[in-house]
Amino acid sequence: MVILITGITSGFGKAMAERLSADGHTVYGTHRSAREFLPGVRYIRADVCREEDCKAAVDEVLEKEGRIDVFINNAGMGIGGPLEFCSLEDAQRQMDVNWMGMVRCLHYVLPAMRRQGGGKILCFSSIGGLMGLPFQGLYSASKFAIEGYCEALRLEVQGFGIQVVVIEPGDFATQFTAQRKSVSSEEAHAVYRRYADSLKSIEKDETGGLKPAYLAGKISRIIRKKRPAYHYVIATLEQRLSVTLKAILPPCLFAKILGSYYKL
Repeated sequence: MVILITGITSGFGKAMAERLSADGHTVYGTHRSAREFLPGVRYIRADVCREEDCKAAVDEVLEKEGRIDVFINNAGMGIGGPLEFCSLEDAQRQMDVNWMGMVRCLHYVLPAMRRQGGGKILCFSSIGGLMGLPFQGLYSASKFAIEGYCEALRLEVQGFGIQVVVIEPGDFATQFTAQRKSVSSEEAHAVYRRYADSLKSIEKDETGGLKPAYLAGKISRIIRKKRPAYHYVIATLEQRLSVTLKAILPPCLFAKILGSYYKL
């Protein structure tokens, strides 16, 4: 299969590119400033915040391979902090990368898949796309947007043989933690006294999380499925349980549990 992945320089993207290439697939991946290159993987310099880059990346794969069998929307970033102290620029940046980056790419991927008679689209959401996480509200909002977009898209394209799958990872040990932009003003910490403790808890969970290779193995199996599920929560047992509890408990009760977990 011909696979295009956005954001393959680290974390999930790098692990998936390595695994899927080893599986024998033809793998293309976008990057902004890669310094290390996986053997056998085709690198395309592109920024998902630039429409012309997204179009050029898709065009390059189609020109060389004639088709895109699997598109994996993985590129993303995180901005943390009390929502009151997150700037409007931060909010726009969060949505521009995580949600609009996906929309820009799919704007050019979808017509190609429709013309070729099918394909698989895997879009990375998060457990944070299923529940609003305190002090990660902008990130959760961007992932909620992915959930809603993909739910609608799935219905619209099912008649063309295009399958839409949403991936919802929990905490993983990647560079995402170090690269997160967090509000650091003294006022934010003074007003939201639990912010610092919650941030430490978040970072501890992430750095002690599952390894990206585990997720890559799951993705390897998902793209081979003839009829993949609509959603895959890839996380620890505790985090998968939290998703179940969110679905069955009254909202006020689940909010108390989540607040307690984040020391609020």
